[in-house]
Amino acid sequence: MSTGCPFFTFVIVGGGIAGVTCAEQIASQFASDDVCLLTASPLVKTVTNFKQVSKTLEEFDVEEQPSSVLEEKYPNLKVIQSAVKLLRAKEHLLQAENGQTFHYKKLCICSGARPKLLTQDNPHVLGIRDTDSAQEFQKRLSKAKRIVVIGNGGIALELVYEVEGCEVIWAVKDRAIGNTFFDAGAAQFLIPSLEVDKKERSLPCKRARYTTDKTGAGQSGATGELGSALGPDWHEGIELRGTEQNSSGVHIEYECEVDKIYTQQEFLQSQLDTNKSELGLWPAYVQLTNGKIYGCDFVVSATGVVPNTDPFLSGNNFELAGDHGLRVDDHMRTSEQDVYAAGDVCTAGWEPSALWQQMRLWTQARQMGWYAARCMAADVLEEPIELDFCFELFSHITKFFNYKVVLLGKFNAQGLGQDHELLVRCTKGQEYVKVVLTGGRMVGAVLIGETDLEETFENLILNQMDLSRYGEELLNPNIDIEDYFD
Repeated sequence: MSTGCPFFTFVIVGGGIAGVTCAEQIASQFASDDVCLLTASPLVKTVTNFKQVSKTLEEFDVEEQPSSVLEEKYPNLKVIQSAVKLLRAKEHLLQAENGQTFHYKKLCICSGARPKLLTQDNPHVLGIRDTDSAQEFQKRLSKAKRIVVIGNGGIALELVYEVEGCEVIWAVKDRAIGNTFFDAGAAQFLIPSLEVDKKERSLPCKRARYTTDKTGAGQSGATGELGSALGPDWHEGIELRGTEQNSSGVHIEYECEVDKIYTQQEFLQSQLDTNKSELGLWPAYVQLTNGKIYGCDFVVSATGVVPNTDPFLSGNNFELAGDHGLRVDDHMRTSEQDVYAAGDVCTAGWEPSALWQQMRLWTQARQMGWYAARCMAADVLEEPIELDFCFELFSHITKFFNYKVVLLGKFNAQGLGQDHELLVRCTKGQEYVKVVLTGGRMVGAVLIGETDLEETFENLILNQMDLSRYGEELLNPNIDIEDYFD
């Protein structure tokens, strides 16, 4: 080893949920070993108010805290604010952008993912991924009359619901909104919520907010480094309001994508066969693949994420998955020795349970970070370890349009082909319940609203009981299903 180069037993890269969960777990288990957490942002994401709702369902808040909070809690944990410059996996050596170099025994990469931007370096296109970009969005929205939102994932769903005082044109490539999370039936259940006044939030947001000081923020902006991803309630506590007094509503354009984005000057000089004066004067114009053109103040790109693998690949031999994530085995190991990965940067390379799939969500970032720490510990202690139970059944609790949403198993009949049946119960404005059955056994469910069915359905999915004899009675609202099966 080179002299003067610090050695850490464990190095974790990334200050998001996966990295911080991994670092906390390792630092508490190996209290006499040196642990290093490398993060590009001065703030780290921590899990608070953790609650195990059922066997696999969990709820928690995400708080942004100064990294010093971690160092105070774990004396053996050193947090270094810097991005990674390069990794030499064969030499177990990591170099940070700030010039520091470290040797490690075990490395866990939790560098997350970055937004897929529609177009790079366009001042009229904004991607929302971290705290800085959310604040920039708020600032620009406060002067806006109309925005165009492109994308159909979690951030797009939350954003179009939360924005007030500004017209929203929402372009989705699918036939229904939110198809990552639910089917067209659930989408139809939720759409009326976009047209009514927002209910008062039922609970205050418990996330403590810290803002980076101007020098820190400036540095991050200059190098183009991304902070860690936003929390699940990122829009709480920042007012998302445009210039219009009245809420101007959401207009959805289905089954289309962006064809071209024009600046005002480009648009006025273009040969487009359209009545330009009718469209009005706007800073930007978006031409959709369905031929429609909208003028707007700016465009929000919310079209998903790409695993943040770049600084680690050069000179190393990582196996990448089809989605460009670092492929990991069932012990969260990458193809490079002593290098693990967790969270959005990695892709599960093991044969998954029939009821689980990877989705780049908060719950899975926490679970993977925690499990990766356990796997590194087992390797160091030369102990066997089995795949954690959380990978047995996909489960996720979230909130969309102010409704509680629970997703279980193959909730959208993923990978089931035609070999399944659906049972649906819907009470307009109150609840939407869908179960997915195959061969008479429940394999997935979507629960929207306060249904109180999540634990019962989780049990039915896990124990694979034959439900054929109940037929549609399974969702009869006059029968207390919990009495049947608890």
